[in-house]
Amino acid sequence: MDKKKLLALLAKKSERKNTLVKQAETCEDVATLRSLNSELDTLNEEIRSLQELADSIPDEADETNLRTAAVNGEIPGVVVSNAKAQEKRKDTDGEDMEYRKAFQQFVTRGIAIPVELRADENTLTTDIASAIPTVIVNRIVEKLESAGMILPLITRTALASGVAYPTSSVKPVATWVLEGASSDRQKKTTGTITFGKFKLRCEISMSAESSAMAISAFEAAFERQVVEAMTKKLESTIISTADGTTSPRGILAETPNEGQALTASELSYKLLTDAEAALPQAYENGAVWCMTKKTFMGFIGMVDSAKQPIARINYGIGGVPERTLLGRTVILCGDYMDSFSTTLGAGKIFAFLFNFKDYVLNTVYDMGVQRKQDWDTEDMLTKAVMSVDGKVVDKNSLVTIAIPTV
Repeated sequence: MDKKKLLALLAKKSERKNTLVKQAETCEDVATLRSLNSELDTLNEEIRSLQELADSIPDEADETNLRTAAVNGEIPGVVVSNAKAQEKRKDTDGEDMEYRKAFQQFVTRGIAIPVELRADENTLTTDIASAIPTVIVNRIVEKLESAGMILPLITRTALASGVAYPTSSVKPVATWVLEGASSDRQKKTTGTITFGKFKLRCEISMSAESSAMAISAFEAAFERQVVEAMTKKLESTIISTADGTTSPRGILAETPNEGQALTASELSYKLLTDAEAALPQAYENGAVWCMTKKTFMGFIGMVDSAKQPIARINYGIGGVPERTLLGRTVILCGDYMDSFSTTLGAGKIFAFLFNFKDYVLNTVYDMGVQRKQDWDTEDMLTKAVMSVDGKVVDKNSLVTIAIPTV
């Protein structure tokens, strides 16, 4: 799809919108009016997205840029298909809404999506996977990027699996030189990280009554449950010691550089200063503390040599608490890691410093669903599946604090 076709689709959707507006002006049936308003809301969102995309594409945009936009889910109604389960929606208004309604019936009642709405007519009846409509995927992706405590801080990519991601272990520095003299050549040490593909699956419950919901209400409930479940699992894995064999590799699976793996049997002002001293100066910017709320509260009441509190809680916009230790931001990791206590096991990490931008989460948004029925509750259990991988690309900002082993 080039820009000309994109503009043609935009014109078609605008024409459809005008038609619906005229129908709504003369409609007297409440149920019909609600249906028209729901479709108008969807059209307005798609028109806005299409217009933004059209404005961002140069007149002579090449195919690579367009495919990148498609992979990132930026083209409403267009999905990059996977080998088997991905469904392709056609670019007409009626068919797009028709697929979304068919998807609702599939999730809530198990009614198979009609063959004519599927991309692959040779799909077997034994294939129970079905693609999530593009408009829902786009909203899930948008919410995943801003939900939680950790996900908004990391680096996000949408590369195909098997792609080598460039990394660097040295930050270059500038030097003063005399006129006519040459400077030392600095060769930046680089490496690569290749992303695999791990399936992230969450099981949510959609009651049979959901089939009677307005499609906008059904989609909102579906999105909320998927985002909540996937956010929690993604964040816990990012913080964890997962080694990357069955899931993305966690930050705490990395071995810190020499002198950056500290131990402590008690919380103290000196512990914080030692950690700050261990953090290389070149990596200070962007590094934050990560710990549980219980561990952070253990520092409350402690003061430095000038009798100033080392732990502070300020309340920002909307009364949201902003926590700092010696002026450095603290991110609370909830249940994702252990809290400090005198009974915590030897070697257990209870706090660390890290720049989360140095963690890359690669997501292939080929989202689909599988379903089964819980015969005890009569609810439909829907499994939403997404392919992801993640790794630390630069561990120089990582400083860990653990309980001593001896």
